[in-house]
Amino acid sequence: MNDMTDQIDPAAHVAELGKKARAASKQLLAASTEAKNEALREAAKALRKAMPALLEANAQDVAGVAGKKPDSYIDRLKLDETRVNGMADALDQIADLPDPVGQVLAEFDRPNGLNIKRVAVPIGVIGMIYESRPNVGADASALCLKSGNAIILRGGSESRHSTREIVACMQAGLKAAGLPEDAVQTIRTTSREAVAELLRAVDYVDLVIPRGGRGLVELVRDQAKVPTLLHLDGNVHSYVHEDADLDKAITVIRNAKLRRTGVCGATESIVIDRAVAKDVVPRLADAMPECELRGDAEAVGIDSRLKPADDADWDTEYLDPIASIRIVGGLDEGIAFVDRHSSGHTDAILTENDEAARRFLTAIDSAVVMHNASTQFSDGGEFGMGAEIGIATGKMHARGPVGLEQLTSFKYLVHGQGQTRP
Repeated sequence: MNDMTDQIDPAAHVAELGKKARAASKQLLAASTEAKNEALREAAKALRKAMPALLEANAQDVAGVAGKKPDSYIDRLKLDETRVNGMADALDQIADLPDPVGQVLAEFDRPNGLNIKRVAVPIGVIGMIYESRPNVGADASALCLKSGNAIILRGGSESRHSTREIVACMQAGLKAAGLPEDAVQTIRTTSREAVAELLRAVDYVDLVIPRGGRGLVELVRDQAKVPTLLHLDGNVHSYVHEDADLDKAITVIRNAKLRRTGVCGATESIVIDRAVAKDVVPRLADAMPECELRGDAEAVGIDSRLKPADDADWDTEYLDPIASIRIVGGLDEGIAFVDRHSSGHTDAILTENDEAARRFLTAIDSAVVMHNASTQFSDGGEFGMGAEIGIATGKMHARGPVGLEQLTSFKYLVHGQGQTRP
């Protein structure tokens, strides 16, 4: 595969990729589960074998942004042996999952003798636009392959060398299994116009999935002619209810914020009931000395180690070791605050009160709502999906972690014995 270059005409390039992807998607319709699984396992082997080349390519990407991007961005971009092996392991895990294609979702007989089945089918061609994380390309490609979809990747220009190597490994797996290599392709130009062309490619692309910050999602939402499945990162909350086990709550929040600050499930805003705030705020400051805590006036009054927050902090996705703290006057006020500032991605309550948990889980209209668990579990792999293509925060077609099942549509199969309609 050639290096990405800005000498390519974006419109002609996307059209070429689209035609190839459409043809590949038709071939995948007839692909057996065994062939798809073989392609995934061979691609996993290729990733492990290509470890030196992949790490060298990734080092080029990291060097290209060194000193220009924050540490959290570098962390999302950087690959090491553990992360590459994790990508390969995810492909093997997806191969072990049941094939969603052809599953009978419903079956019923009509009084006139017609038998009707609703069966899962691939969507067709997926366009995947993502930013710095190169592993997204492997996860998305694997999930699309297993669910019978062709995919066109558009990774961030900063990860172009890593993406090239990952796509080569996926194509090696497809070739080894006798499946079309064009089922996984990447846009080879860094031109922003290529994104616009992909969003307009209604003749070739059935669904576009953006995975990144608010700016990317808003761009896709405003410009797309192709249907989209939106993934909106944003302000993830952990709410400490007055009936929380405080030792457990502090441990959970530290993990939810600091395990990896650059992931979309990282807690950004900590909401605390006033009844326990004088205990919780200092304990949080003690437990997370490496995290800059920004609090409202009441929280700052409790512990001067906190910096004053402003209104923007309640809606900020930091993706860094920074968190906001807001004190509320009980469950109703806590629910109202989270509801007002949540992006609809993931929110959690920490409490030993089952009724309070029930009310929070019912009232908060996010894609993932948790009780007594770290928000960093908001991940398709942790949900048993092998991997995810993103967290869908919309309400149509798919919501929450998008795995194999969410990458299928359905059609109806009708069997008769010569019936005619009166």
